[in-house]
Amino acid sequence: MQSLEFSVWVRFALYATFAVGSSVLVLKSSAQSVFSSDPLKGTLCGLILALTALATFHFGRDASCRRNSRVVLVLGGMLGHLGVIRLVMGFTGEVPGQDVFRFLLLPFALAPMLHSVLLGRSIGGFSAVYVSLIGSLLVPEGDVLSYLILSLISGMTGVLVTTQVSKRVQLLKAGLLVGGVTLLLGLILGRLDLGSVFGPGMMNHLQTIGLESAAAFGTSIATALVVGGLLPVFEGMFQLTTGISWLELSDLNHKLLRRMQLEAPGTFHHSLIVAALAEAAAESIGANAQLCRVCAYFHDVGKLKKPEYFIENQHDGAENPHDSLTPTMSALVIIAHVKDGVDLAVKHKLNPRIIDVIQEHHGDSLVFFFYRKAQEQKKAELEKVEKGLGNPEDLPHVEEKNFRYPGPKPRSAESGIIALADSIESASRSLRKPTPAKIRGMIDDIVKARIDDGQLDDCALTIRELSKVKESFANTLRSMLHSRIDYPKDDDSKSGQASRRSDTQKLVVPSPLDRDSTRGGRSLRTDAAA
Repeated sequence: MQSLEFSVWVRFALYATFAVGSSVLVLKSSAQSVFSSDPLKGTLCGLILALTALATFHFGRDASCRRNSRVVLVLGGMLGHLGVIRLVMGFTGEVPGQDVFRFLLLPFALAPMLHSVLLGRSIGGFSAVYVSLIGSLLVPEGDVLSYLILSLISGMTGVLVTTQVSKRVQLLKAGLLVGGVTLLLGLILGRLDLGSVFGPGMMNHLQTIGLESAAAFGTSIATALVVGGLLPVFEGMFQLTTGISWLELSDLNHKLLRRMQLEAPGTFHHSLIVAALAEAAAESIGANAQLCRVCAYFHDVGKLKKPEYFIENQHDGAENPHDSLTPTMSALVIIAHVKDGVDLAVKHKLNPRIIDVIQEHHGDSLVFFFYRKAQEQKKAELEKVEKGLGNPEDLPHVEEKNFRYPGPKPRSAESGIIALADSIESASRSLRKPTPAKIRGMIDDIVKARIDDGQLDDCALTIRELSKVKESFANTLRSMLHSRIDYPKDDDSKSGQASRRSDTQKLVVPSPLDRDSTRGGRSLRTDAAA
């Protein structure tokens, strides 16, 4: 299957299918189209437009459409859209005096909206342009200009208002807006005549206008409902995740996240902060912020297997289980949380992108603390051997590869952002009296270390984007790490009590579910997040 996804022969077979399908639709419409007197010329014109669309798509397609399954989605969606246009024109063409209703019943935004939500604005715009051009060959000769204008503007409106859809109700709002645009264009183009309302038979004209308005809005709303209904099907078929699905996945009541709150509260708090950092950074460079937020929630889910071995879940005064392990064994336990996380994610059928981030957020980086500890132990044992106090065979074997995560390195911008946010959040907990300069210096050091170690080589983040990401991290951390002022108390109330420190730190974490629903934030003490 993987070979078929990227096969050139399969791709060109799909291109040929689209070109032939478009030509057949034009030929079937030739009796009423602009080329009714010469069907062959009309078919040839349809073929040329289809080939132009294919050339534009092939040489200008975006990275999301390199898979042949995505080619099927784009070209199949456009063919389906043209097929619906042909059906509507065929049915309404048989009813005399229905020229206005014919146009108002056409789903101009069907393919553009579907492609915009699933694949982004550029593919949605491409779809809007070429279903308009090819579709103009399916309508009667006198309607070509009106169809082009209505289809292009309504389709582009659908694209513009559905690019950042994160709730299903936004699709209905988009449908209403497209309906309004269609109705307005119908008035401008003379498809609806409001002037006749004030003449004889006013009530009949008002009734007609009402029916035409209902047709425009009804068709657009029906289009939005169809798009909303098709999204889950296409997401499953083509392994896509829309903003709507990411929002649904961000529910903190997920079984794994509930377990984390109870069994590994420190890791859970850490994940919330990483999510806030990563989401803001992704927004700063136009990456998928919702994906970053959801993946950050789950990136450390593997720590559920042995939560007590991770510092953020260890309470003050509690015994550290690593004290009874060798550095090599400790490193193995720490490294294993990646594999354990993948196993849990697969078991709970999490989104493939979440699984990718779980695998990639440490790349093949070094567990430096235990690697250094192992080297120090080896050095101490070597000194004993040199003094004749130890056995050379007892020297520990320390290899760097045994202290590195298995990888792979982050392979997307979002994965790279989460990897950086994870490291930066962990390091920020060790800052004492954080200042903007200290915060920025820490961020610069961590990002430089990641670059020097090659951890960001495969994630397609440019230097300019990294600069914006660092600035976003700094801004977010500055808003999280600040000092609480210790206000003086009355002498009576202070008697017998120890004075509080004035530099007590506090973390303020924006609500991870919906920024619009909460204007404040949730405060977490540093000792709880550590």
